[in-house]
Amino acid sequence: MISPSEPTQVNVQASQLELRRMRSQDVPEVMEIESVSFGRHHWSDDSFYNEMNNQVGRYYALIHQDVPKLVGYLGFWLIADESHITTVAVRPEYRGNALGELMLVQSLERCMGSSIHWVTLEVRVTNYNAQNLYYKYGFASVGVRPKYYQDNQEDALIMTTPDINSADYRKLYNKLKGELEARLGGLPRGFGM
Repeated sequence: MISPSEPTQVNVQASQLELRRMRSQDVPEVMEIESVSFGRHHWSDDSFYNEMNNQVGRYYALIHQDVPKLVGYLGFWLIADESHITTVAVRPEYRGNALGELMLVQSLERCMGSSIHWVTLEVRVTNYNAQNLYYKYGFASVGVRPKYYQDNQEDALIMTTPDINSADYRKLYNKLKGELEARLGGLPRGFGM
């Protein structure tokens, strides 16, 4: 039996999804996800409006087209030869569908073949699920930011990829992307845009 506080799991396939650039009208739904994903020390709506206008920022919304509903989002910066993932979140009832992985792959796809060679991010030292996903995609822990998270002063791991345009990394990426595509029954409309 599911308790009232536990969301009912929603299963989706790629054909039901669209990945597109985040729009200002998406921010209210982003804020719903932001508050349940990151607690009271989350980004403000102004932060998202500002980031969508940031010349180095790329922000994407993942839409369940059948509902329609924003079910996840991703943000990253492109600076010189590096990309920095700033945020990734998925509605609780949509977790378990590899949508966080899909959005990570979207960021990697957008960076490959460009002047970007490395992707970095910070992750809570206790967020083992996210860390395992990043390790799977070749990220390595390269340092710690002490007391990085405001809500509980938790440390953040600094993680980075090897050169994403190297032959070895592309081989790993293509294998994992193929496995993800098989799991989702394809890739959503707008993937890689």
